Amino acid sequence: MQPVVRQEVDTPSVHFFQGTFAQALAGAAMLYAALPPLDLWPLAWFAPIWWLRLARRETLPGRRPYRALWLVGFLFWLLTYQFARLPHPANYAGLAILAAYLAFYLPVFMGLTRIGLHRLKLPLILVAPVVWAGLELVRAHFLTGITLAALGHTQYRWLDLIQVAALGGAYAVDFVVMFVAACLAQMFPSGNERRVFWPLLPATAMMAAVLLYGHVRRAEPSPAPIARVAIIQGSIGSRLKWEEGKSDFIHEQYQGLTRKAIEEAGPKGVDLVIWPESMYRDALRDYAPSLAPPPDWKGTKEEFHRTAEEVVELSRKPLADMAREFRTSMLVGVETVRYTNEGPQQYNSAIAVTPDGRFSPRYDKMHRVLFGEYVPLADRFPKLRELTPIPVNLTAGRGPVAIETAGLRLSPNICYENVLPHVIRCQVVTLQRQGLEPDVLVNLTNDSWFEDSSALDMHLVCAVFRAVECGKPMLVAANAGLSAWIDATGRIHAKSPRCQTDILYADIGPAQRGSWYLAHGDLPAGVCLAACVLLALVGLWDLLRRRAALKKAPPEK
Repeated sequence: MQPVVRQEVDTPSVHFFQGTFAQALAGAAMLYAALPPLDLWPLAWFAPIWWLRLARRETLPGRRPYRALWLVGFLFWLLTYQFARLPHPANYAGLAILAAYLAFYLPVFMGLTRIGLHRLKLPLILVAPVVWAGLELVRAHFLTGITLAALGHTQYRWLDLIQVAALGGAYAVDFVVMFVAACLAQMFPSGNERRVFWPLLPATAMMAAVLLYGHVRRAEPSPAPIARVAIIQGSIGSRLKWEEGKSDFIHEQYQGLTRKAIEEAGPKGVDLVIWPESMYRDALRDYAPSLAPPPDWKGTKEEFHRTAEEVVELSRKPLADMAREFRTSMLVGVETVRYTNEGPQQYNSAIAVTPDGRFSPRYDKMHRVLFGEYVPLADRFPKLRELTPIPVNLTAGRGPVAIETAGLRLSPNICYENVLPHVIRCQVVTLQRQGLEPDVLVNLTNDSWFEDSSALDMHLVCAVFRAVECGKPMLVAANAGLSAWIDATGRIHAKSPRCQTDILYADIGPAQRGSWYLAHGDLPAGVCLAACVLLALVGLWDLLRRRAALKKAPPEK
């Protein structure tokens, strides 16, 4: 009897599933499933294995493998950021452009990793996490920056693990997840290699060190609460606030919820009430001290400034009266119009008022959303403003502000400012240098622009990481959700439902947990980025040498 000989089946389907596109797509699909809305977070540890197995191959399969990688990246980001289309019809084009830009990160990651592996003979478990963390730093800064749906964000519930963000920012968690994935990928045979098990040792050592650090950091005692805060979450449609005559409706909803919060608090009372971004609809007025009277002004310059000051006080009176009525301090998101000699400037602001009607310094949003809160050249070409859901170009604020109220020192940030680690860190460090280190971070946001999408979850996850990085609690007041009370270790003590009205109570004390990231910032991720640049230079040098050799080669007969 003749032995049965197995023959490999060489079919188009086999070639497809072994190709660059199919394997890269498998990894992208797993990472997508690990993120909201599916939130199958353990898959994030295995998703990069598909890409890393490709990186280990001597040559990438397929005729144009890097184009295939770009296409996979494009599809991934198109689906992951699909919520970007919701605020405005023009955002469909913006979503496509954003996905096309972000799609380059996967082929760049593959190319740099392969240079380290095959040209410099560096170990995969070193090259892959270094390149990934370095590119994530680029993603946080380039074109104003965006970090939603980062690899490490999938692990926000694993509190002991994410404490490493206090050392190197969210990039440190990205590094750890990619390091473990590289160890697992190293165990799979490539070509004629045998399966090895030694990578389990560094993977175990890394996880043990990270979790031990996280456990020790979380064991630090929490501060005693000194203030009770009520976070008011209304549910106002994003376009409703721009409709004429709707301001009263918005105020009625938020004032009704505030009264309810104070009544429910009972004898304990409420020390501070927080309203989300732009939900106080009466614009505040302000003027530059150098503002000159208009040509038709009949009085003196001093009389003009007294009149301007009366306008400022008149714009503040309704908010002061409301704080007096509720007998509590209030921190609200509000729009501000500042009159200057160059014309009126509009700001997205946060301001606090005490029960006796005294106002805090005003914080004006510093980091604006490109094509959301401003359009380049829109001042020269006003038609461009039609490409954004907000019909005005907002002016950027000049610096952070510490607001002292209810026995706490607050550092407010607005909307998607807390998506970027360096923005929040810079604000806290600046206030530290001024002797005004904040006790609590507060994010005021209006996420109704993105309806009931995964953007709400991803934005909340960013707040978790900012709390860990800075070692301070974070309060999130979000119109339409998700509002939250997050402590300095990233634990979510309370979270509101999405797209509903709600009241959250937070008993807050001044936490000051240690944070190496606050002291040194993006230095670890910057080292990773420097390594990426060196790898790119090596690759460029090899490319130039090959081209020079081809030019010198004699022509074929």
